[in-house]
Amino acid sequence: MIRPITKRISQRIFTSSNLYRNGAFTKFPAQTRSLVAAPKPEQGPLMERRSDRELPEINNGGMLWLRTIPIFLVILGSSCLAIFNYQKSSSPVVASTMYALRTSTKAREVLGDEVYYAYKMPWIWGEINLLHGKIDIHFSVKGTKQRAVMRFTSHRAKRMGSFVTTEWSLETADGEKHDLFEGNDPFEIIDADTSEKKIVGRGSYAPNISG
Repeated sequence: MIRPITKRISQRIFTSSNLYRNGAFTKFPAQTRSLVAAPKPEQGPLMERRSDRELPEINNGGMLWLRTIPIFLVILGSSCLAIFNYQKSSSPVVASTMYALRTSTKAREVLGDEVYYAYKMPWIWGEINLLHGKIDIHFSVKGTKQRAVMRFTSHRAKRMGSFVTTEWSLETADGEKHDLFEGNDPFEIIDADTSEKKIVGRGSYAPNISG
């Protein structure tokens, strides 16, 4: 029994050695793939993307965005000022003073006809605080004769009181000041009438819940 087994083993070894010599067990060479370079800006779009592609270069100037912070702050500040100025220019205070200026005899003598803002985008300087009862504004106006700066100042002593105008004048380019306040308060146009019956839901009037 031992001899046949030994004979079989020797035959297998002989057969394996012959196959190895003939190249049956020769190792196949490993397949290699070259890296694909990342597309450059002037090249066309990449139609296919492989996992072994070359990674793009990282710019060293990663903190360049810090230089744009001052520009961002300037744009933000300018936008805020423009919003606040638009709010003041569209307020009923400015509209009432302009209406009173157009209908004032003294203002027409100084400015002439066609009284309007001096610039297409008027800039309203000063403060309009109706909540605390303080108005102090001035802006440029023009007419057919000349330009001037209109100043309007009004205040409210009590919370439920009426506004009292203390100054309403025109100052021309030569420094001459013309007082327009003749006893007719231009702010009365937008000031609520104390004798008017309050209606629920109108303006800032709060309804009497107690009945």
